[in-house]
Amino acid sequence: MADASGGDNLTILKLGGSVITDKDTPETVDDDALAAAVAAIAESPAIDDGSDEANLIIVHGGGSFGHVHASDHGVSTTEGTHDPAAVTAIHGAMKRLNSVVVDRLQSAGVAAVPVHPLSAVARDGEAAVSLPTAAVGSLRAEGFVPVLHGDVIAHAGQGVTVISGDELVTGLADRLGAARVGLCSTVPGVLDGEGDVIESITDFESVAAALGDSESTDVSGGMAGKVEELLALARPARIFGPDAVGAFLAGDAPGTLIDGGSRD
Repeated sequence: MADASGGDNLTILKLGGSVITDKDTPETVDDDALAAAVAAIAESPAIDDGSDEANLIIVHGGGSFGHVHASDHGVSTTEGTHDPAAVTAIHGAMKRLNSVVVDRLQSAGVAAVPVHPLSAVARDGEAAVSLPTAAVGSLRAEGFVPVLHGDVIAHAGQGVTVISGDELVTGLADRLGAARVGLCSTVPGVLDGEGDVIESITDFESVAAALGDSESTDVSGGMAGKVEELLALARPARIFGPDAVGAFLAGDAPGTLIDGGSRD
């Protein structure tokens, strides 16, 4: 598999499902939160830096769309299904959310286009993810902003399993050589036991006690899963709250730095 090239200016931004949806009400978009995120993206230097190539990739989570259906069908990142009705229910919900996100971005002047992982991504029998990037890279080269999402994907021996938005972020960042990686969550960063933002995390053990389960339905690991996924990334990343989307895209360093051994 030949990966498309990235670029020194490439930023990957993940909008958490809990940010852009009401995660406790099935298939409900949080209109105010999504509008704020879209406005910050549309006004950011990542959208208009004078380059013909788009230097932004957006990934969003499932929130009250995909997670609810995945939970109902017993599907997660490790537990699969061979039920075609489950596949269409989960994927259909994520396509509906993705359509809303893309439509809102386009209305704000962002050249957003949908990319659906079910059609291109797979896990092998060892659960390793195959993530072709030629289409994403080619879309960027033509000036489009690819918008991917958590989804179900083919999984050898298990039918389909969930691929989280966090997995897509790290896979794309590694393969495309992203310069900056940011995850927008509902909190202003990773919080310690006192509710304060942890400035930086370099290993999971140091924060394990502070990272509990997600309070809402989440089949992809909650905050603990995000931190573990980003620690394995070959470059630093940041977790921050909705109010910091614009600051992150402008080059600031909000929230918590996650760095498992690379350099910021």
